[in-house]
Amino acid sequence: MRTTRRTVRFSSPFLLYGFDAPQPPGEYFIDQDDEEIEGLSWLAYRRVATFIHLPAITSGVRTHQVVQIDAADLEAALRKDGEVSTASATEAT
Repeated sequence: MRTTRRTVRFSSPFLLYGFDAPQPPGEYFIDQDDEEIEGLSWLAYRRVATFIHLPAITSGVRTHQVVQIDAADLEAALRKDGEVSTASATEAT
């Protein structure tokens, strides 16, 4: 098993499946757990879980929680946020 961490940035509020309310814009830690696929002649992994740390890193709130999410939902929300950010920048010019 291996865990990798990355940071994602949302520039607009976002809502993932299973959340009660939208989360504010900001940077969030994402942890991905992968397990090694055994029996292959090369090293390969499969994702078994994805977690987001709430609230945003810069929120200043001392307590936080780690919530399991669907990786595809996260990627869709990031794409949507990018489209919203690009549209907002275009409208401002």
